[in-house]
Amino acid sequence: MVGRTGLHEVGHTIAIMLLSALERQIFDFLGFQWAPILGNFLHIIVVILGLFGTIQYRPRYIMVYTVWTALWVTWNVFIICFYLEVGGLSKDTDLMTFNISVHRSWWREHGPGCVRRVLPPSAHGMMDDYTYVSVTGCIVDFQYLEVIHSAIQILLSLVGFVYACYVISISMEEEDTCRNK
Repeated sequence: MVGRTGLHEVGHTIAIMLLSALERQIFDFLGFQWAPILGNFLHIIVVILGLFGTIQYRPRYIMVYTVWTALWVTWNVFIICFYLEVGGLSKDTDLMTFNISVHRSWWREHGPGCVRRVLPPSAHGMMDDYTYVSVTGCIVDFQYLEVIHSAIQILLSLVGFVYACYVISISMEEEDTCRNK
């Protein structure tokens, strides 16, 4: 059986990934960012599956987790490109909300040091429900906070991927050893 140290390391890494994904899910819910909410939800499910596979020693579950981490890294690279406006992407579009609302990142108005002021609409043609929000004094711009979140997800995913590949390779060696006896 795979050394307990290897399993513990994978389990710890996956548990940290789960906590990080739950934290990210909360902030995406606060900003009504539906695309990241859906991605985070799928990520949480697969991370739980990977954690279960590690604890119960189910290599197939760990393989699913490993494949997912590659997709998760790709998604987070897209998020980084989106918020840094790489390749024609614009953080001011409604892409993250599936074009069904005008919500943006929660960090846009609630970042560290941000002072948020709600101003009444000045044009008489606007609906009464809409107001203009002025945000000043942010220590870190919201797009960089989103990039930091995605970079942390990428880092954790890469570490989890390496550990999961290690556990899979060891389990394959053990399986081969058992067949040769």
